[in-house]
Amino acid sequence: MMGNTGQLLRQTGVTPSKSRGQNFLTDSRIADRHVAYAGIEPDDRILEVGPGLGILTQRLVKVTDKLTCIELDEGLADYIEQTYGDRLTLIRGDATKVPFPPFERFVSNLPYSVSTPIIFKLLEQPFKKAVVMVQKEFGDRMVADVGSPDYSRLTVNLFYRAECQILENVPRTRFKPQPKVDSCLVSVEPRPAPFKVQDEATFFAVTQACFDHRRKQIGTGLKTVGLIDDATDIPYADRRIEMLRPVEIAEIADAVYARHRA
Repeated sequence: MMGNTGQLLRQTGVTPSKSRGQNFLTDSRIADRHVAYAGIEPDDRILEVGPGLGILTQRLVKVTDKLTCIELDEGLADYIEQTYGDRLTLIRGDATKVPFPPFERFVSNLPYSVSTPIIFKLLEQPFKKAVVMVQKEFGDRMVADVGSPDYSRLTVNLFYRAECQILENVPRTRFKPQPKVDSCLVSVEPRPAPFKVQDEATFFAVTQACFDHRRKQIGTGLKTVGLIDDATDIPYADRRIEMLRPVEIAEIADAVYARHRA
């Protein structure tokens, strides 16, 4: 166990922010496995979002000289800069807003408050593999089955673009301050889409519209956001989104796209 987290917090003057979801991993064995799961190769460029007190950073600088960290908190950014100097590139800013530099591997303990926007942003980038620590409930949404309460827009977008897998669960006791829920390590590996769509933008817009109105029938939800005027010839129009597989959502998107082109 890394017993110096409290000492580092005092040293840096950082007060963990609840609003930013700052909970620092204290178990060095989990950090070792986290980095190992990423399968880092000699020439890989690595991106770490929210290095915090550097429990992953100290391991990453040993396996690559091409590490970039993005840190929003000034106190933590100062600490990373003073500790690692030119062994890494530090970007000070909000990872949901600053452009990501090119990278092959993404290795991060994601604050819960930005997990959703960061994962969606990650999916827009070309990369080989990501291994992220997220809260367990968020990890469950990443890999949920159709019909599950956790099945979401996030699930469908990830399934379309990547192979996603929970690698291990991490108890809340392995963090300081201790959060209210457990976490998990999840791997994300991009792969070709398992089905074809006529237009990706339409597919993602239909997915969002349906999940934003998940209590409504598909046809009603699509009309509510103005994607269609009427549900005639729209497949599954009287169904609800949580019962449809991603490939069936693609059929809806293709029908919507065909109508817009007509």
